Amino acid sequence: MNYTVKQMAEISGVSARTLRFYDERALLKPAFLSEAGYRMYTEKEIDRLQQILLYRSMGIPLKTIKELVDRPDEKIEDTLIQQKIQLEQKRQELDQLLETIDKTLRYYKGELKMTNKEKFDAFKREKIVENEANYGSEIREKYGEDAVEASNQKWQNMREADYQKMQAVEAELIEKLRHYLTDETPSLAEAIYQLHKEWISFSWGKYSGEAHKGLSEMYLADERFTQYYDEKSGPGATEALVQIIQKYA
Repeated sequence: MNYTVKQMAEISGVSARTLRFYDERALLKPAFLSEAGYRMYTEKEIDRLQQILLYRSMGIPLKTIKELVDRPDEKIEDTLIQQKIQLEQKRQELDQLLETIDKTLRYYKGELKMTNKEKFDAFKREKIVENEANYGSEIREKYGEDAVEASNQKWQNMREADYQKMQAVEAELIEKLRHYLTDETPSLAEAIYQLHKEWISFSWGKYSGEAHKGLSEMYLADERFTQYYDEKSGPGATEALVQIIQKYA
């Protein structure tokens, strides 16, 4: 049986945009093109997409996924074992976070005292664990272990006032991005770029235009990023943001 892009999207829950992106990256090529020029898929591509989504759920970057799905079936076991070890490490981190949450609950029950710093530190640890679980593999491959650790350290040491300012910058960014969807003026685009640059600089050890562009590419490559901005500023917001960063960074 053959499937169109729309049918593949309905079956898998993956957007048509993502399927086109996978095609461009030679990660999931269609079996053939119809006479009208539309991408068509078969059961073989459905099986390959299932493998891709499995590895994505494990936090494996797309470049590595392509290598994995192109490998012989007998080598898959080694990869799964390695991923199992990493997931167990993440589970330990989550256990530590659960312990912090339990401590916070006891604080609200009046069973112990927590300083403002302790409350804020607990939140920052939560965000680090969350980011590691969602994007750890990708960002380490793209930027290196040292850069990621430096970013985590800067985030962990961030003062509450800086965090509040960071939130305010993001709110302004989202608002301007919403306006940009109906008013694509250069001045507004540059303002959006500057706000996004300021926002990421709160957690980045050192700003790099090249790294900024690389980050924006992940925004379209990963549905989690795309959904984040599209939900807050409107459909197409992520794509618009990426185009702005690619132009100005």
